[in-house]
Amino acid sequence: MKPRHQVSPAAIELIKRFEGYRRKAAQLPDGRWTIGYGHTLSAREGAEVSESDAEALLLYDLIAVAKAVNELTFAPLSQNQFDALCAFVSNIGVQAFTGSQVLKRLNEGQVLKAACALELWRKAEFQGEAIVIDALVRRRSAEKTLFLTPPGDSWPVAPTPLLKPELDADAAPLVPRDEPTALVASLDGDRATVQREVEPEPIPGAPIEDENPVSTAAEAVTARLETLFQDEPPAEPEPEPEPEIELAPAEVTEAEADVLDAPEVEPLEEEEPPFELLPPEPELEPTEDRRAEPELVQTEPTGDLFEQPANDGQVSAERFEPAEPLPPPADDEGPRERIVIDDTAPFEFVPVEVQPIERRTGDGLLSLVVLAIAGLAFFAGGLFWAVNAQPGPETGLLTPRIVGALACIAGVGLFSITVYLLLQRLGRER
Repeated sequence: MKPRHQVSPAAIELIKRFEGYRRKAAQLPDGRWTIGYGHTLSAREGAEVSESDAEALLLYDLIAVAKAVNELTFAPLSQNQFDALCAFVSNIGVQAFTGSQVLKRLNEGQVLKAACALELWRKAEFQGEAIVIDALVRRRSAEKTLFLTPPGDSWPVAPTPLLKPELDADAAPLVPRDEPTALVASLDGDRATVQREVEPEPIPGAPIEDENPVSTAAEAVTARLETLFQDEPPAEPEPEPEPEIELAPAEVTEAEADVLDAPEVEPLEEEEPPFELLPPEPELEPTEDRRAEPELVQTEPTGDLFEQPANDGQVSAERFEPAEPLPPPADDEGPRERIVIDDTAPFEFVPVEVQPIERRTGDGLLSLVVLAIAGLAFFAGGLFWAVNAQPGPETGLLTPRIVGALACIAGVGLFSITVYLLLQRLGRER
């Protein structure tokens, strides 16, 4: 069973150092009152305590804290580890400690990870903003130091020539980006207040806090769009004039001088022809050489497919004559008749008359009656035989009772067959 620890003076001194002594009760922003070393349970307006009484109230508050640490931790703890956890839990509260990484790592047996997780609780809300507090950074460091202090004089050694420290990039998030805020809590007066120790100096060139960031971004986008879509394109830089090259004067002959002195003749400008409105070109009329396409005349169908239609000379009748004459009929066959098939005549559908099958109601009914009577007779006879048969010496397998039972079964079977055939017959008639 894990031993239960008690709070030692080391934890009490650590808590007193960071809580501060308040002789007279003061009201908190949430309406509660505090007195002594952060005691709030029995504090009231106008109450005053001495340092010894304030320490007694602190011991009273640590009773519930020590009980929670003993019950929630399952790993064996040293006295320094227990004192550090009590100082830590008295600051963040039992409920926050229950779901913290410190308790989770500690119960997993990872003591060093639990000690590093203590430093995660360094922020507090001040003026509506969660910031890293200087006093909380120092308190977590002191609790971590006490947590890692081994009992007695058994510090682990790490010789520098053998273990040269190197940068741990994974621990970079533990270093705050901004300087932790130093706050000063007033321990006198009727109001418990806290304020900055030194007001932060504005960063040169930083945007004004009152300025709306949305409007600033909109103005920047508008200025950029005006630059991209301006009305007049930017003037191109003028090219630098090329340096003139001075040539040495050359000797000019008399013929060249006459040509140079002659007046320049301007070239003749080509006169453009005047604009004239020309009449449209006449369309070409069709010539007589074009062959007129023959008109196709539709004729009404006649009864004889081989009869020449009256086309008034538009279509030649030669196209309906067969290319080769038909062979003459044989002497013995006689004249061959011509069969004319008219595809335009409507097809007449003649339904086939179905003769109903006459059923005789009397056929088979007598056999069903006979079969039913036989079944009843077998059943009645077998039952009578099995009941009234006198018991005798049982010499074989077929006793009177067994014979009667078989007769009853046969009667039931015959009667069932009769009922089945009768129902099947009625179904067919329907």
